[in-house]
Amino acid sequence: MTKIAIIDMGTNTFHLLLAEVDPKGYRILLRDHQAVRIGMAGINEGFINSEACCRAIDAMSTFKKIIDQNGITDIHAYGTSAFRNARNGRDLAKDIENHTGIHIRIVSGDEEADFIFAGIREGIDLTDEVSLVMDIGAGSVECIIGNANTLFWKQSFEIGGQRLLEKFQKHDPILPEEIRALDLCFDETLKPLFDALSKHQPVTLVGSSGSFDTLSDIFSFRREIPRTSDEVETPLTMDGFYEIYLELITKNREARLKMPGMISLRVDMIVVACCLIRYVIEKHSFANIRVSTYSLKEGVLAGLAEEVRRLYGTG
Repeated sequence: MTKIAIIDMGTNTFHLLLAEVDPKGYRILLRDHQAVRIGMAGINEGFINSEACCRAIDAMSTFKKIIDQNGITDIHAYGTSAFRNARNGRDLAKDIENHTGIHIRIVSGDEEADFIFAGIREGIDLTDEVSLVMDIGAGSVECIIGNANTLFWKQSFEIGGQRLLEKFQKHDPILPEEIRALDLCFDETLKPLFDALSKHQPVTLVGSSGSFDTLSDIFSFRREIPRTSDEVETPLTMDGFYEIYLELITKNREARLKMPGMISLRVDMIVVACCLIRYVIEKHSFANIRVSTYSLKEGVLAGLAEEVRRLYGTG
């Protein structure tokens, strides 16, 4: 039995996952997260500001204490969009390593997409039906087309929620002309996605964590759907999404926070994220929508567990 720690260092949130791995599989011991917001007030200029750097070091120091308390020395930390794009991203990674001893692997957009898709396939049954997986982060958006057996296409787009929020949403509630500006941005940026959608014709949209989790929480409250903390797939429908979207674009921050299921971590970026989701489902006809709570860190965990199985000849 081996204990491992996995850290997903996103542009908005750092996530920690602790697990036990053996040749038979794995068991998740603990999940934690810190709202770090390293992309705030700098992401579109390609820089992580000093306050954000301090928040990142503090969060990783907190995680290191938890990891040490659990007697774990096998640590896998991954820096994503902000780390790979900011001019000082690698410097921050080195500073964190100097403070905590945790080495950070900065992953490319393609690698991030691979981990996310592995996490999705670990969590939910994609079947033979082709799906589009979307993971809307604060820095980047990963889009993957595949099914249970095959990844057909993938691309990472640097149009995450924090980037869109700071560039396009200057008013709250968002203005119609700001939504139109977002759509024009998507028209230009997402051309490769729509070429791939036309070729592979996915039937289902699978949303991965983040804003999709919050949409599912709001939907569940409205439909009085009982929920548990360990769910891997959570409920949402196309009609349910549109209902929430149309409400979100008319509310300011204070009013959004009062919506049952909303959390402060998502309240700022969820409007532009929903504009992106609405744009995609209007451009391509999906039969349904699904939400997975599994993403990058669970994909990493699945890969590490598979390595252990191969090592012991049980894979």
